[in-house]
Amino acid sequence: MRLPPYATVAFCQSCHFHSSSPHIPCRYRRPADLPTSHALTSALFNSFRPRLPKLCASTLNTNPIALHYRGHSLQGLAEHSPRGQKPTEDMAGGVAGLEEQKLRKWFLGSIDQGTTSTRFLIFDGTGAPVASHQIEFKQMHPQSGYRGYFPEFGLSGGVWHEHDPYEIVQSVENCIEEATKAFVKMGHSVADISAIGITNQRETTLVWDSETGEPLYNAIAWPDTRTQSIVRELKERKGADKLQGICGLPLSTYPSSVKLMWLFRNCDKVRKVYAEGRLAFGTVDTWLVYMLNGGKERNIFVTDATNASRTMFMNLHTLTYDQEALKFFGLDAQKINLPRIVPSSDPEVFGSLISGSLKGVKITGLLGDQSAALVGQCGFSPGMAKNTYGTGCFLLYNVGEKPVMSSHGLLATVAYNFGRKRNPVYALEGSIAVAGSGVRFLSNNFSFIKSSNEVDALASTVKDNGGCVFVTAFSGLLAPYWIDDAKGTIFGLTQHTEKGHLARATLEAVCFQTKAILDAMEKDSGHKLSELAVDGGMSNSDLCMQTQADIIGIPVDRPYMRETTALGAAIAAGFAIDVWKEFEELKEINRADRTIFNPQVSEEQSATMYRRWTKAVEMSKGWLEVSQGNE
Repeated sequence: MRLPPYATVAFCQSCHFHSSSPHIPCRYRRPADLPTSHALTSALFNSFRPRLPKLCASTLNTNPIALHYRGHSLQGLAEHSPRGQKPTEDMAGGVAGLEEQKLRKWFLGSIDQGTTSTRFLIFDGTGAPVASHQIEFKQMHPQSGYRGYFPEFGLSGGVWHEHDPYEIVQSVENCIEEATKAFVKMGHSVADISAIGITNQRETTLVWDSETGEPLYNAIAWPDTRTQSIVRELKERKGADKLQGICGLPLSTYPSSVKLMWLFRNCDKVRKVYAEGRLAFGTVDTWLVYMLNGGKERNIFVTDATNASRTMFMNLHTLTYDQEALKFFGLDAQKINLPRIVPSSDPEVFGSLISGSLKGVKITGLLGDQSAALVGQCGFSPGMAKNTYGTGCFLLYNVGEKPVMSSHGLLATVAYNFGRKRNPVYALEGSIAVAGSGVRFLSNNFSFIKSSNEVDALASTVKDNGGCVFVTAFSGLLAPYWIDDAKGTIFGLTQHTEKGHLARATLEAVCFQTKAILDAMEKDSGHKLSELAVDGGMSNSDLCMQTQADIIGIPVDRPYMRETTALGAAIAAGFAIDVWKEFEELKEINRADRTIFNPQVSEEQSATMYRRWTKAVEMSKGWLEVSQGNE
């Protein structure tokens, strides 16, 4: 705990606690607020005792802090306080109040670059959002909706999903400017923002010329499945069976590695620049840090372990690039430029913003979005888990300081690595490709609703799903199934089926897949969760969260402030500059006013629903012929 830089702190007339600074309101404003005990002297002294050796007498006499209690100076407190006496429980609120006031003077920016939108949020040191701005950006599907043969590429089209690299950066810069304007209008100063954290969509793949800084192709987004035939080929390659033990991921269309292989095979510019040793590869985090620092001008070219672990190029045990993995994908480490892997929290390695309202503010935190959500939920202990319902749905389970390789269809990944001689922390992950995007499908494709937030009202027009099961396999099924040839399929339609039934079935699809992931996690870890922490846009749906609790049979815990992904990036940034030094200091962040959804159906009813879902998954397989689209 650092001493706050207040001029003088003393005690008020009613509860003996007052301040000479107008910025420190008394915690106890009314007689009813008073602590029942006034053992304040020893409590205050002991709370600051660990830092006293660092304060000389002249410092105490001339600021930055002088504590007084009923006429006693801080030195006097030393004389009147029994050595080793702990603060009383009644005093805890007063000391916590001082600490809270201090934290409210810290401000941290957070860039949250997602699959369909970008946000910039400004948090204070208590984890409360103060200002924000969000921008949606264009989703490009150049060959969407067709799995046939494309002569110009010589392979299956799959579901194509791309982003404009420059638009990603522009959306970030615009959000920073607008959120900062709102922050300043509140009476704050730009100088109050101490640092910035970044969290980003993972696996999305970018390539650029390291000499010019120019992108060579659009960013290929993580849900893109054009690489299906490449994946089938790789699964037959020698060494495929060893790959997951190295990097923690199974071969699928999901990670960055296979997207890069597609670019090698289908983009002349990429092959040429690679042959000349100028090809820079990165995920969105690397691209943002590079561009926000001015691109080739500063040439800051880094990634953190949470993002590098999604490429299949990094050894999960050493957190370094693995030569065997690179060789498997046909990459020459001498020709390709890979970003340096660094901790997720660092005061220097990520540089600073080179332009804009926050020019010069350091970037000090970097986390892939799902790791950021785990940090934002304060999932710092083994056995803690969170589920984020965004465009897709991602469940992370903290397994501690050693990776656990799944034998039940899950991913092993890096949860976070905060450096400073701390060991990295690992997680098991289950990934669901379609969550919020399924709700948008009802809106954009079927016109059932005008916006996603109307789905609860539509689903509530019926009492159940009417026998409908919707396997939302728009791009196959990810964990724990890993079925590339599944297609989105609706079962159980009758002439009595209504829009509301399909809305319920869409919400239930996410909940059933979460149940499958939790079952796999229990088998891998030997531990059954007692409750599930949730966040993300789709968690705003009370109906969906109640359904989730009913299907998994344990309470679902939803925070009042659900921007936990952005909060996680802010926490990483704050650790780097000592806003917090220990995880214990964060235990109360975002804990107030949480909503608990308890199961309301019997285990038998839940099991019956899940059996029907499992049958539907089996029936959704095999829509893509294995021979279709092979090179």
